[in-house]
Amino acid sequence: MSLFAIADTHLSFGTNKPMDTFDGWQNYTDRLCNNWNHLVNKNDYVVIAGDISWAMNFDQLYNDFKFINELNGKKIIIKGNHDYWWNTLTKMNRFIEENDFNTISIMHNNSIDFDDFSVCGSRGWFFDSEEDQDEKVLNREVMRIKTSIESAKHEEKIVFLHYPPITVNENCEEILSVLKNYGIKKCYYGHLHGAAAKYSCNDVVDGIKFTLISADRLNFTPMLIKKF
Repeated sequence: MSLFAIADTHLSFGTNKPMDTFDGWQNYTDRLCNNWNHLVNKNDYVVIAGDISWAMNFDQLYNDFKFINELNGKKIIIKGNHDYWWNTLTKMNRFIEENDFNTISIMHNNSIDFDDFSVCGSRGWFFDSEEDQDEKVLNREVMRIKTSIESAKHEEKIVFLHYPPITVNENCEEILSVLKNYGIKKCYYGHLHGAAAKYSCNDVVDGIKFTLISADRLNFTPMLIKKF
């Protein structure tokens, strides 16, 4: 089996907000589907690290989740800043169960353990967030990342965030401190697109390898994270 990851799929089958109008995003859903199913097998796992869909509610989300559910493999979904459909874990799990989206699971204040490693993650926090940047929101995200990491049972913990905790010119010290204190060695993130990707950190900093996995950055091809 293998673990893959990608972020920022920005699906809009249930809404009128296609990404095809942006450079490099032409025919992106077909490209994503073809590339995904070429690489990912039915027993593999794929983390989708936020900005899954432009949907505002579950009705609009249905066709986007149907698309995701029918892709090969099992999917682990993390919240992004544009996932306005996001709700309580109980309501999201009910929506998944009622519609038989049996290849999709939500990561929210939890982790997923494999044979010898664990997958952890949360939305995180960033410098250009559309929410008011205040201490309360940042502290909440820090606690969610801690909760996810602490729930993992293996020493090797791979962390996925939507927001980058570090760029070439800015850091979110509170989140970086969590990653360092828990001995995280690999952190994958999304959010940065197009020209903004030039500010991404794809390097080892304080012993942590940071990697940008936004969909357009990966040419709409899930990145192999680990074989197991």
